[in-house]
Formats: sequence, structure tokens, C-alpha cells
Amino acid sequence: MLSIGILNGDDIGHEIVPETIAAMRAAAAVTDLEVAWTALPIGRAAYDELGTTMPADTLEQLSKLDGWVLGPIGHQAYPKSPSAINPHPILRKHFDLYANIRPARSYRSLPCVHQGVDLVIVRENNEGFQPDRNVVAGSGEFRPSEEMTISVRVITRNGSSKVARAAFELAQSRRKKLTAVHKDTVFKLGCGMFAEECRRVAEDFPDVQYEETMVDTFAMRLAMKPQQYDVVVTTNMFGDILSDEAAGLVGGLGMAPGLCAGPDLAMAQATHGSAPDIAGKGIANPFAMIVSGAMLFDWLGRKKREPKAITAASLMREAVDSIIEEKQFVTPDLGGRSSTSEMGEAIRSKIKALA
Repeated sequence: MLSIGILNGDDIGHEIVPETIAAMRAAAAVTDLEVAWTALPIGRAAYDELGTTMPADTLEQLSKLDGWVLGPIGHQAYPKSPSAINPHPILRKHFDLYANIRPARSYRSLPCVHQGVDLVIVRENNEGFQPDRNVVAGSGEFRPSEEMTISVRVITRNGSSKVARAAFELAQSRRKKLTAVHKDTVFKLGCGMFAEECRRVAEDFPDVQYEETMVDTFAMRLAMKPQQYDVVVTTNMFGDILSDEAAGLVGGLGMAPGLCAGPDLAMAQATHGSAPDIAGKGIANPFAMIVSGAMLFDWLGRKKREPKAITAASLMREAVDSIIEEKQFVTPDLGGRSSTSEMGEAIRSKIKALA
């Protein structure tokens, strides 16, 4: 039996996470996959009820689970309070969710900059320039005077090696091509260390075609011919920027699922934000969140050697693909007229039909 947590997050999270869990439940039912579900408080709703956006009990309960689904977090709108904090970096650091896996795939039925795109960016998740996750105490960004701000980037051999290995393992299950993106011509020590670890790990995967590309060159090539890439591994900030670029090429952040994975746990988390401007209108696109849920099932199936979870993930992806291709039950951002719940219902019906 798998144990999976449910964290709605903020704003549209309260609409798309329930649709995701419903799709996961449907896929689990038709494959006879046993799942224990645990709903936990987080974000603004937790703050209003419990006085904190990141309850200690939620962290404790998550440590007992195999993984969880986290809805988008709207932390920029939180009250100015020490207990109203962004839960993202806490979850990623606390559970060592070092690999942020972000696919980008185009669909013939949807308008996009490029067709034939099917790539995955694996982004290091716990180091880099982000000041909320690159030190244990204090901040990696500080202002010693009114005229100067200093930002510190942290790169470690351990962090680089772990994310490289996760990327190579993913490439081995796909088209066996991996591109490491860095800028060691300028950041000779930081990016140099990352590149060194990627090369070391590459020796363990002789069947995977390996190449390295400078980040500026890669950004240009990604915009011009993204079809040439399979799996891409890079550092935290480069990955954050490049994965948004990749999403823009295939239809936008509404088409950008994601999974944060660690040694033993994984978190399904779509790339997009909480979209407070459309919250409550019933028009939020559930695609990215539902596919993130499928990614969680697939990851857990392979980690736990549970073939039913892998089959459930495959059914979810196939159902979503069919709904997108048919374009009869899709939300307005995809050119349709369906509500969030109507699209979710169509996906569930397709899962049952495919089974």
C-alpha cells in the first residue's frame, strides 16, 4: 500500500488538487492499487486556522508518508508575519528533495511555438543562488551598505552528483541522451565543480549519449530547436529559468508539470503559481497538476517496485493526452469552454474507459 499526502496549497490549488486526487483515485481503483490518503494543512488556510503556514505537525506527518501532492503556494500575498513563511524551501530542504523534474511536451491540438517537443529539465533543487535554501542559518544574500548587495551561490560535489545521477537514470529510461548545462567558462569553480561531477557520473552510464552546453548557448538553441533535447540537467537558478522557457515553447506554465524527488520521498508540484486572479472562477487548467500526480505514481511505482502504480501513472497520462488531443473538454486557456471540474471529470471517465 502507498501512503500519499494531500496539500491543497493556495488559491487555485483548492480547485486543481481535488481534481488531481480524484484522477489518482480513479487510476488506483481500476488497477487495484491500494493507497492511503492523508489530507494535511498548509499555506494561507493553515495560517488562518492554526496561525502558521507551515505547521510542525504537517512536517511530522509528511515524514511518515511515501509522497504527497502539493498545490501551488501564493506566499507573496501572505501577511507580514514570522509565522507566514513560504513552505516551499522548507519542504525541499527538510526532505532533501534535491531533484526538480520538469517535463515540457507539445501537443498537435494546441497552439505552441514548436511541435515535436518532448524533453525534461532536471534542476538541482537545494543549492545555487536561492538565498532561502543555500545556507543552514542566515541568508545567502545580504546588503552590507545601501550601495551594495551580495548574493552567494552554493555548489557542492554531493548536490551536483546526486542531481546528475537522477538525470542519467531518467535519460536511461527515455531516449538515452543527456545535456548538462552550465557556464564553466566564467564560473570556473562553481559551474566547474558541477560539470566535473556530471562527467564522473556519466562514466557509470556508457549507454547514455552525454554532452555539455553553455547556458546562454543552450537558451538560444532551446528557443530555436528544442526537439534536439531529451533530458537536461543543470543548477538551480539556470534550471528555474530554462524550464519556464521550455514551458513557454509548448503552451505556457499551465502545461508544465513537475516532481520534486529525494532519496526516499517525492512531491508532486506543478511549476505554475497559485493564480489568485482566477481563483474561485472554476476555469483553472488542472493539466499540470494532474500530470504531476501521474509522475508521483510513476516515481513511487519504480521506487517501491509496485507495477500497479506504474500502470496507474500510464493510464493517467494516456487519459490526459486523449482529452487534450480531442479538445472537447478543456479549459478556456487551452481554447475550450469547460470548467476545471468538467475537464477533471472527462479525464476520470477516460481513465475508466482506457482500463
